[in-house]
Amino acid sequence: MLELGGSDPYLICEDADLDLAAAKCVQSRLNNCGQTCISAKRLLVHAAVLEPFTQKLLAEIAKRRMGDPEDEATNLGPMARADLRTNLQRQVDASVAAGAHCVIGGNVPEGPGLFYPPTVLTQVRPGMPAFDEEVFGPVVAIIAVRDDADAVGLANQSAYGLGAAVFTQDIERGKRLAHQLECGACFINDFVKSDPRLPFGGIKRSGYGREMSAIGIREFVNVKTICVGAVGC
Repeated sequence: MLELGGSDPYLICEDADLDLAAAKCVQSRLNNCGQTCISAKRLLVHAAVLEPFTQKLLAEIAKRRMGDPEDEATNLGPMARADLRTNLQRQVDASVAAGAHCVIGGNVPEGPGLFYPPTVLTQVRPGMPAFDEEVFGPVVAIIAVRDDADAVGLANQSAYGLGAAVFTQDIERGKRLAHQLECGACFINDFVKSDPRLPFGGIKRSGYGREMSAIGIREFVNVKTICVGAVGC
């Protein structure tokens, strides 16, 4: 059983509750300073709501305070290691050099601590590290899509398949899209999370097998076969 990384796509449909979608995406992306395998990494936003969603996303990010984790007012701490931050900066710089637009953030701040500011990249497309690689830090990649088919195609254009989310007020539409997404778990109108009651794991480069729930328990059980007599064995 392997539980590996992810580059989770979040689909923002044109009929989504944009306030809810923005809040959930930011909560997911900035949790643990973005160092979470199931955080929202690629936001595929229908073109009709691209501008208002982006503005709401920026407003949610503005509520975050980066600083000392022991300060109760802080809700965005530092990264775990220097090499992780260095690689994150490489991914941002390479994506911008390839045509992505950095709306906010994008540079290592001065001062002590392995901090990295919330960063929003727009005009992201395949071929950029922000799209192709797992970005393990507080960097949001926004990809504009034409329709559901375009969104699903770009979401599945990834070596990873851990989690995904769909934001729409049409639950049946959300279910249809969830079935088309190549991932181990898809949440509708919420961010992906683990729960002991739910099977957890991915496909493709995101892992093999499942942990948690009754399905996960069986992954770790050694089954013993005892055959008595001639019963076709």
